[in-house]
Order: sequence, then C-alpha cells, then structure tokens
Amino acid sequence: MATNGRHACAAVAGLAWLCCQPVHAQDAQELAKKLANPVAAMISVPLQANDDRRYGPTRDGHRFTLNVQPVVPVTLNPDWTLISRTILPVISQHELTPGAGHQHGIGDVTQSFFLSPSRPGANGIVWGAGPAFLLPTGSESALSARQWGAGPTGVVLRQHGPWTYGALANHIWSFAGHDDRPNVSATFLQPFLSYTTKDAWTFGINTESSYDWKQEQWSVPVNFTASKLIKFGRQPVSIGGGLRYWADSPPGGPRDWGVRLSVTFLFAR
Repeated sequence: MATNGRHACAAVAGLAWLCCQPVHAQDAQELAKKLANPVAAMISVPLQANDDRRYGPTRDGHRFTLNVQPVVPVTLNPDWTLISRTILPVISQHELTPGAGHQHGIGDVTQSFFLSPSRPGANGIVWGAGPAFLLPTGSESALSARQWGAGPTGVVLRQHGPWTYGALANHIWSFAGHDDRPNVSATFLQPFLSYTTKDAWTFGINTESSYDWKQEQWSVPVNFTASKLIKFGRQPVSIGGGLRYWADSPPGGPRDWGVRLSVTFLFAR
C-alpha cells in the first residue's frame, strides 16, 4: 500500500503538470515566497507525502506518511494575527520491527498556534510564538503515543530578496495518557533555507530534527526540495518534490534516502 500511495501521489502531480496554466510571474513569485513563510497570513492546505525505508534490524520495514497540514490565519486586529497550523498524519507502515505486520490509519495530531505581528519588524524579521499540543488521535496503538501533550512553539525568519531563512521549533511534554505508554518529552527543530525565482520555482533545504529526551535519541532527516507555483484551472497550487536523507535516526529507525512529494492548495482570505 505504501508503494501504491507513492505512485498515486506521483500520478496526481503529473496530471496537474499537464493541466496547469501559469500564474502571472510577479504574483506567482510573491505567493511562492509566502508559502516559504510558515506564519504567512494566507490560507493554505499542504499535502505532504513522505516515503521512508530500511526500518528495523533487518532493514525490511518501510513507512508511507501523508501529512495533511492546513494553515489558517485569523486577523485579531491591525497589528496581530493568530495562525493555526495543524499536522494530521495518515500512515501506512509495514514491518517496522520484525513480526509487527501492517498498520494503516491516522496518527497523532500536532496542533500549533502562533501569535505573530501583522507586519515584519526591523530588518524584515518575521516571528510568531504560542502553544503546541499533541493529541492522541491515532487510530491504532502502533500509530499513536497514546499521550496528551503540550508545550511552547516559535518561529523566526527573514525574507530578503529571493531568499527565505529561519527556524521553527517546539517542545512537547506529555501530561496525561495511558499509564502503560512512555511519557513524551521531545524537541522539534526545523531550520530552513529557500530561494524563490522570478518564475515561482522554490528550491529549499531544511531539517526536521527531533530529540527524544526520554530515550536520548535524535532523528535527523535532511530534505532537499524543489516546487513550482502553477494555476490548476483558477486554483493556485504549488507542486513539488525532492529527496530526504536520514543523517541520524534511533536504532531500528529509517536509513539512507527517502522521497518527498507535496501539493499545496492556496485560498484567498
């Protein structure tokens, strides 16, 4: 099912390329730059598919994850915006450990809220801060920590010409959940750098590193991506893809190279 999901995403992306129409260059570049900003005042719905392999001691396991990540800004007043950012993973995995079999379903939701100034500050600095929550929504035990969690989150970035660079971070502690499951204390770090061309191509590199303070283990995928803002009918859409390299992961975690595909829908406020 993981392979089929990957092929389905590739087919959808290919169809969009064939049917798309270009967006006006200047508008497209500005929209593409906004997409590089996690706290941009713009409604977007990214669908991000990741295929990772070589799990387990025998390296036969693999996982396909489709992250549904709606971003919804709410204007509080002329000076401040509240941005809701949700990550809902839909997972298909096989033999992550010997004898584990297949699991398919929904994973745990990470819900973040960022309070951000409506306009960039000095030197074009953009920032946002607020709470992040872990919700035990997993449809199967193997897809969920079975813990409720909360903690702080923040992002800071600068957009200078075609460049966007900055970092997003959070830390989540569990405060309730199943007694037979480990407590959660995890830090997430996402430094990012991207370059957007005048014809709305964006080339980026980031890491989505996490550190498990209970197990004292890092997970460090490094993502190399390229995306293009196009118009699918009247709908602005960003379509992209790339490779991810696992620089570090826990024992039994993924190794070597993975694949990322993404489709992001943009909506007027």
